[in-house]
Amino acid sequence: MKRILMCPPTYFEVSYEINPWMNKKNPVDKNKALKQWLTLKETIEQCGAAVETIEPIEGLPDMVFTANAGLIYKESVWLSQFMFPERQKEKQYFEEWFRQAGYQVIVDDLPFEGAGDALFAGNHLIASYGFRTDRQVFDRIQAVLLKDDMKIYASKLTNPRFYHLDTTFCPLNNDMAIWYPNAHTKETGRELNKMLTMIDVAEEEALKFACNAVVINENVILPSGCLDTAGKIQQFGFNVHMVEMSEFMKSGGACKCLTLALN
Repeated sequence: MKRILMCPPTYFEVSYEINPWMNKKNPVDKNKALKQWLTLKETIEQCGAAVETIEPIEGLPDMVFTANAGLIYKESVWLSQFMFPERQKEKQYFEEWFRQAGYQVIVDDLPFEGAGDALFAGNHLIASYGFRTDRQVFDRIQAVLLKDDMKIYASKLTNPRFYHLDTTFCPLNNDMAIWYPNAHTKETGRELNKMLTMIDVAEEEALKFACNAVVINENVILPSGCLDTAGKIQQFGFNVHMVEMSEFMKSGGACKCLTLALN
């Protein structure tokens, strides 16, 4: 069974601005955020995955975005080193959770934001840099974590509204992915099309975080309003589930950002 880590949005708010989506004058409706989070959690469980939770910490509003906690491979986790000071205190709490859960924790000092910027697809780790992650960290991850098991393809992100890879790219299985091409270089497009069948997401739906999807076997969980993307995915035999993510989009995240696959 797939296991997923989530963090309740008890202290979630927009109290600082570290990406183009965040605006302190556009406050979060906390009751609505909790309902949306619970709906996502229930949908994940209905699709056959088990949800584990980490205790939220007051003063760390973005801890709810567990995708950025680290990169998990087998029984190890490469712990994130957050780019912005506002999120750096999250690191100690995620490290404690991973150690208690039995993971071998690898700590590094280069900026890296976990599964937000590194996603497994087939026999590759597709990774990104440019806004939150240092390109050099992938050389270390290759040597220490992945070794000869698989290769990393690292691409530079080009659009600040899509500051993490998981806001613009999502593997659906080992052979196929959805993506928003205009957040990547043309070279990235050529290389990814050699590795995977790429399904293009329109700009309108990319801005609704269509690529920030959670995949559980043949189930794909998308933010609401991404009908064109849903239709394209369904043509390949996937079941699509839509959940409202409006409150989390105020902070620049949606379904995938709120989850970390543990296996």
